[in-house]
Amino acid sequence: MSGGIDSTALYPPKRFLGAARNIENGGSLTILATALVETGSMADTVIFEEFKGTGNAELKLDRKIADKRTFPAIDIHPSGTRKEEILLAPEELAIIHKLRKVLHSLDSQAALDLLLDRLKQSRTNIEFLMQIAKSTPGE
Repeated sequence: MSGGIDSTALYPPKRFLGAARNIENGGSLTILATALVETGSMADTVIFEEFKGTGNAELKLDRKIADKRTFPAIDIHPSGTRKEEILLAPEELAIIHKLRKVLHSLDSQAALDLLLDRLKQSRTNIEFLMQIAKSTPGE
C-alpha cells in the first residue's frame, strides 16, 4: 500500500468501525471516529482515504472558521450524510436539497452563518425545514 502503510495494519480498526453494521437482531451502535487531515503526511492521507468510505456521515471542521470564533466550525460544503434518502421523508429531502443548493452558492463562512442564523430562529427541525421551504426559491 502506498504511504508506507502495511495494508494488514488497517484491518483491526476497519473491523471495529464496521461493527455498527453487524449488530444482530437489529440493535443500534454508534461509533464516532475522528481523523486529522491535510497534515502533509502521505501516511495520514492514505489512512484517511482508506477509512473515509466506512462512515455514514462526514463532518469537516474548518480552522479558518474557528479562527473567526464561529462555532461549531463546520465546513458545510464537504460535510453531509450518506444515503440520507433512507433517513428522510421525500418532502424533507426536497427541502434539504433546496437548502444545500443555496448554501453551496456561498463561501463556507457565509453558508455556515446563514445556516446557524436560520437554526437559531427555529425551535424544532420541522419548524426549521418549514422556514426553509417558505423562504427558499423553488427549483
